[in-house]
Amino acid sequence: MVGILVRWFIITVAILIAANVVPGIRVADLQTALIAAAILGILNALVRPVLVILTLPITLLTLGLFLFVINALMFQLAGHLVSGFYVQSFWSALLGSLVVTIVSYVTHSVGPA
Repeated sequence: MVGILVRWFIITVAILIAANVVPGIRVADLQTALIAAAILGILNALVRPVLVILTLPITLLTLGLFLFVINALMFQLAGHLVSGFYVQSFWSALLGSLVVTIVSYVTHSVGPA
C-alpha cells in the first residue's frame, strides 16, 4: 500500500514538473495534480494494455516507438477527464508524457531497491 502511495506522489510531482516545463500543459493546483495522477494511473492500468494489444502490429513495425503515441494519448485523455488539468495539443501531451516517464524512471532508479 505504501508503494502505491509513493508512486502516486511521484507521478503527481512529475505532472507538476511537466506543467512547469512543457508549454501547453496547465494544472490548476495540487489537488488537481493528485486527481490527474490517479486518473492517469487508472488509465494506464485499464486502457493502455488494451491499446497496446490492439496496436501491436504498428508497434512492432515502428520498433516500439508507437508506445510513445499511446502514452501521449493516455496523457491527453487524462487532460480531458480531469477538470483543471489542461493539455493543449497532442505534441504537448507527447512532451508531457515524456517528462512524466523520465521523472518516474529517475526517481525509481535512484530510490531504494
